[in-house]
Amino acid sequence: MRILADENFPRPAVKALREAGWDVLSIAEERPGISDDEVAALCAKQQRILLTFDKDFGALVFRLGLSAGSGIVLFRITPEFPEEAAQLALALVESGVDLDGAFCVLTRDRIRIRPLKLDSAG
Repeated sequence: MRILADENFPRPAVKALREAGWDVLSIAEERPGISDDEVAALCAKQQRILLTFDKDFGALVFRLGLSAGSGIVLFRITPEFPEEAAQLALALVESGVDLDGAFCVLTRDRIRIRPLKLDSAG
């Protein structure tokens, strides 16, 4: 799975996803401080699924029509420990939910999914 971990995604969770075999690009490691627009553009260009705690991506994608690549998973939790975000992401994928082209809002007890307007040019 090709992932773009937003700057706010915990580094221990990034490490855990990599150890699980995921291809994870971390904004905190590669391009700290870039804007949400730049994060979304990078996600679209590299066709990655964005993992984020930033609610602003809903506005960027749905109100402004900004393409965000392969998909977005918005975590609506406060992790009890840093690796919890990785555990939830792994469980989400194992559940069989198709994240391509989806805006997914993830809580501990609920998954909500809406289709994204994807940029076919990537």
